[in-house]
Amino acid sequence: MSEIVLESKSICKHFHDPVDIQVLFDINFSIRKGEFVSIIGKSGCGKSTLLYILSTMDTDYQGELFIDGVNMVNKKEVELAKVRNEKIGFVFQFHYLLNEFSVLKNVMLPGLKLGKYSAQEIEFRAIEKLKILGIEKEALKKPNQLSGGQKQRVAIARALINEPLIIMGDEPTGNLDRKNSELVFDIFKELTIETKQTLLIVTHDNEFSRKSDRIIEMEDGKIIRM
Repeated sequence: MSEIVLESKSICKHFHDPVDIQVLFDINFSIRKGEFVSIIGKSGCGKSTLLYILSTMDTDYQGELFIDGVNMVNKKEVELAKVRNEKIGFVFQFHYLLNEFSVLKNVMLPGLKLGKYSAQEIEFRAIEKLKILGIEKEALKKPNQLSGGQKQRVAIARALINEPLIIMGDEPTGNLDRKNSELVFDIFKELTIETKQTLLIVTHDNEFSRKSDRIIEMEDGKIIRM
């Protein structure tokens, strides 16, 4: 069996303002290396709230979260930031690219922040990621010179730069038309096949989720189907 990359054990979440409301109830599941998992459910069901916990950006919850076999509970923020930079790649609905930098520099930024390799090596790796995504010819352009689909491919390249254990996506096709949504799906699927990349994607797109390896369906803060 493949190793477990991420595991949620009895995760619960409450919002406390202005009154105490429980929004996640006893969330239990695990993801293995190379799996392509979609989380689906209606707006307000708790899927994005869960993703923020699983990505270590929200630490105010009950239960346990294991990433690469290590419990994230009670870790200091500096330790969690290191986990996010080393182990997790993020792709959001909005690409969050910086228009003052070239496409290439945008892809390099998380690698420069991690500081594991020289700038020259990071640049080489960034170009390789852009080649995988078929947009190496756009490397010296600014993001505002690209189409929406191209911007999202740059965001995926950026998410891959540190060779993350898992890529997490929050509605990564939410702003794209059908053609570009299918292109992004095909890229994700190829990553799982070619490099055993693990993916956890929150989506409203039923066509997208249906083609992934596994669907986790949520309703009212609970997992109702896996």
